[in-house]
Amino acid sequence: MAAVNVTSVVPGNCEVEFTAPFSFTIEYECLYPLESDLEWKMTYVGSADDDSQDQLLDSVLVGPVLQGNYKFVFEGNAPDHNKINEEDILGVTVVLLTCSYKGKEFIRIGYYVNNDYSDEELKENPPSKPNIPAITRTLLADHPRVTRFPIDFDNYALPQSAATAIEVIEDIVAQDHENFMDVEDDYARDIMDTNDHMMMKTECA
Repeated sequence: MAAVNVTSVVPGNCEVEFTAPFSFTIEYECLYPLESDLEWKMTYVGSADDDSQDQLLDSVLVGPVLQGNYKFVFEGNAPDHNKINEEDILGVTVVLLTCSYKGKEFIRIGYYVNNDYSDEELKENPPSKPNIPAITRTLLADHPRVTRFPIDFDNYALPQSAATAIEVIEDIVAQDHENFMDVEDDYARDIMDTNDHMMMKTECA
């Protein structure tokens, strides 16, 4: 078992304007004291075809990490739309939460995000240039994708069953925002779902 187990992640704002910040309440347990801090990152996937378009929304070091249970709110700015190709602003994408220890990532949590106009007329006749203030961002809270990577925490031996890391499939398959509720079947940067030791909330706070 890993030294750190993330037990709950609750998104704080699931349907907001595109320019609103992201917020997640994260809970985790540490089974023994760690030598170094944990590093959390929040990343917005800017393009289904080019991971160089990903935007780091925020990162934070959390520590010292002693044995026990922890809870904190992780907030990140909205993505800079000026750094996203206009054709990639609307539709389905992903926001990723990752946690690393001594530079080694051990958990990745991905949420589907859909950007669309709330106004029906704009939906039917979208402007040639995206109208950012009119775009609503919807986060699908009950469909997280959790991937765990076994790492060696402070030279503690890993269980034999954890010898091989779970790898994340890199590609994101873009999906029409009209089929957003079916995204689980068709998705995007296909993050393998492994829900051991994870109690993911199914609604926003």
